[in-house]
Amino acid sequence: MTTKYTEDHEWITVDGGIATVGITHHAQDALGDVVFVDLPEVGKTFAQKDVAGVVESVKAAADVYMPISGEVTEVNEALRADPSLANSDPLGAGWFFKVKLSDASQLDALLDETAYTAFSANA
Repeated sequence: MTTKYTEDHEWITVDGGIATVGITHHAQDALGDVVFVDLPEVGKTFAQKDVAGVVESVKAAADVYMPISGEVTEVNEALRADPSLANSDPLGAGWFFKVKLSDASQLDALLDETAYTAFSANA
């Protein structure tokens, strides 16, 4: 399972045509303590780069963008109940939603870990 990243600081992993999406360590660090997440509706279809949700912290609110086109199949209800999971475990229990991919080739345009690390160091 490979993890890819966007320049908007989302991560995505794909397993069998279903992608899990969340925000990166860099994003949660910049936001500070997350106090609320607005997750997309299950069954809703998004195009790549559409706003799929919002994350609010004590410092700011930020849009969560769809890294790839697809249909939301699941949202992380635990995150809705405890938004601090986005801070304590952003790449694990703090995931935001799962998406059924509609165009897997879009993954090719996303950053790998090395490229994202270099990008986020300058962000």
